[in-house]
Parts: sequence; structure tokens; C-alpha cells
Amino acid sequence: MKVSGFTFIRNAILLDYPVVASIQSILPLCDEVVVAVGKSEDQTLELIKSIDPKVKIIPTIWDDKLRENGRVLAIETDKALAGIDASADWAIYIQGDELMHQEDHASILMAMKTYLNDTEVDGLLFDYLHFYGSYDYVGVSNNWYKKEIRVIKPGRGIYSFRDAQGFRRHPNQKLKVALSGARIYHYGWVRDPRAMQRKQEHFHKLWHDDAWMAANIKTVDSFDYEDHIHELAKFKGTHPKWIAQRIAERNWRFQTDISRSKGNLKNKIKKFLKFIGIDTNYANYTIIRKL
Repeated sequence: MKVSGFTFIRNAILLDYPVVASIQSILPLCDEVVVAVGKSEDQTLELIKSIDPKVKIIPTIWDDKLRENGRVLAIETDKALAGIDASADWAIYIQGDELMHQEDHASILMAMKTYLNDTEVDGLLFDYLHFYGSYDYVGVSNNWYKKEIRVIKPGRGIYSFRDAQGFRRHPNQKLKVALSGARIYHYGWVRDPRAMQRKQEHFHKLWHDDAWMAANIKTVDSFDYEDHIHELAKFKGTHPKWIAQRIAERNWRFQTDISRSKGNLKNKIKKFLKFIGIDTNYANYTIIRKL
């Protein structure tokens, strides 16, 4: 069974992405990891080159004029996917602020072996942990997506969908997936508040024009996590081992009273409906195999 990994990145140092840890978290599962490295304002290319001999780099140039719905992220994802070994049976996707846990590697391998010859299964679905403000809190409101596809079978006309959150199959079909029994640790909202503000200023340009940016993104030196809190819970588990150094070296502190976390009426209604068996959350996939 041959397994390729793929991802994309630009300005990893400037925007403080844990991309090295992200790639390291899938390397033990992969025969290669293809990284589409966008032309950057920092030393991102040199950083990716230093990770491991199994990392294959594709230099790219982002279309900065494409400022609608994060479409450029999907385009860069597709560039990386197109560069994987044509004989790969599976392709593992990881974004630059996501990690897989070493404790889940056995489950992922088992799922890939189990569904390798299952022609109906297009990919594997992962549960999500979205960290917010620090490594001690996770988002639990319906603002966060709960599951997403992170392993696919290449060569099936599968492409990155919309803003690269998930995948579709040509022409516009949801993928048929199996549960992986594994988790994705998402650290996109955990970084030094100064770097978080830089990310806000850079990232929202991929979705919005200058007028929207001026009206909605504050001109400040650092991001205020308290201004954007929804519902949070205290995290009680362990983190992937590759993020440990980053946790030890953090230079900011975020603490909050989770009882004050904002839960709006819409989320409360969704939570009640889910409690009685009606899940109204958007799902960009069709589950056909469960554990």
C-alpha cells in the first residue's frame, strides 16, 4: 500500500504556522509528502526543505487577485495533489495549522487497509478539535465544523472544494466516506496575538475586497481573543508530540471564564435539535461506512 501526503503553505514564519509539526505528524504514515510552497515574504521555502528527505517541494505563485471565498486555497491544494506519486493508493491531506496525533496512526493505517479495495469508499473522515486562544481550550459551538475529509483515494476525479476545507468528486459530487476513528488537531486560532493579527490581515484578503477589510478588520498590533469567543470547553487530553516544543515556547497567556462563553440563540437551537436526533450542521460528505 503506497501512501502520499500533500499540503500547501506560504509565509509560514511571518504568520506563525506550525507547518513543520503538521508535516511531521503525517510523515510516519507516508512514503512522500508533497508541499506546494507559495512564493513568500520570509524563509518558508528553506524551512520546508529542512524537514525531511521524504518532503517533495513544488514552488508555486499564488493568484493574489483572486479574492473571493478563499478559492486560491483550493487551487494551491490541487497543485499539491497533482504532484503526488501517480501510483499512490491513498493521499493524506493536512493543512499548515493541523496535526494528526501519534496515538491515531494505528487507526488511520487500519482504516486505509480495511477500505483499500472497497470501491465505494472515496475517503476517510476525521473528528476535529479546534483550539482557541491557547492549547488549553477547544471550541464547542456549532460555529466550528465537527468532521472533515483528510484522506482520499487519488485518481478518482477528486478536487479541493471551495476554500479547501474539504473535497468533492467531479462534476460536483460529495465524497462517499468511511469513519477513520481518528482526530485532527486544529491550531489555527492558537498563536502569539501579534502573529494572529497578521494572519487576520493576510488571510481575510483571500475572501474579501479592500472595502470589507477596512470595515471589518481592526488596525491594531495584536489580536484580542476575548472579542471573538463563542462557546469553549477546557481541553483535558494530550497534544500530538510534534507540537510539544511550540507549546513550551509560547510567549503569551490566554485564560478565560468558559461560563461566559457566548452561545447565541441559533447555536442553542441547533444543539437542542441534535439532542433530539436532528443534525442541522452542514456536511460536505456522505458517510457510508461506520466503525
